[in-house]
Amino acid sequence: MPNLADPNIWLGLLTLSALEIVLGIDNIIFISILAGALAESQRDRARKLGLAAAFCTRVLLLLSIGWLVSLTAPLLVMGSVKLSGRDLVLLVGGLFLIFKATHEIHAKLEGPESAGADRPSEKKTPAFSAVIVQIMLIDIVFSLDSVITAVGMVSQVSIMIVANVVALAFMLGFSGAIATFVERHPTIKVLALSFLVMIGTNLVAESFGVHIPKGYTYFAMAFSVGVEMINLRVRAKAEPVQLRSRSPVA
Repeated sequence: MPNLADPNIWLGLLTLSALEIVLGIDNIIFISILAGALAESQRDRARKLGLAAAFCTRVLLLLSIGWLVSLTAPLLVMGSVKLSGRDLVLLVGGLFLIFKATHEIHAKLEGPESAGADRPSEKKTPAFSAVIVQIMLIDIVFSLDSVITAVGMVSQVSIMIVANVVALAFMLGFSGAIATFVERHPTIKVLALSFLVMIGTNLVAESFGVHIPKGYTYFAMAFSVGVEMINLRVRAKAEPVQLRSRSPVA
């Protein structure tokens, strides 16, 4: 049990909780975009299940610290390139993020069109279970990166779990508002998808040992959001941009 009288314990908990919340914003955006393809009545449940799955994944990884450390051992060697289990997870997850975000950007701007046809093809709402599976798979990638960060910051597993509980409570409380804001402003949604492409690229680079400081990524994201907030205020009275929608089937 950690010594609760030690101020360093509380400082570590506060710092780690804040970091988990920041890292969780990416997860909320991704979950919101995937859930947005569902019927409106299912979206809130999908978001909450996705966040709960992310929390469970992180706790399981935290309780498997020994196995997590073993993921850093070389597993696949290709010449001078050595990939560990963690690297392979980040590589596959990064490629999936880039593919999914690019596909969503295309669907929003161009619309799902049948090859050689003048009319758009009808696209059915994806199955609820299929969306949840996608969320759980990518949760593993986000959770792995988050847990490794947590292990590097504090040594007590109990503190890591409490920090994740705090982050989960925050995300459950604000995920709906974030999702609604993203859905209400199409340009924000495209910007969020662009962030996912950038995050995916960072994960792919990280898998090959090329470390890109997260500060650069967060600064670029914060600067872009700041510029877009100014654009939204300036153009508040103008007719908003209309992107194509998928017209979910109830």
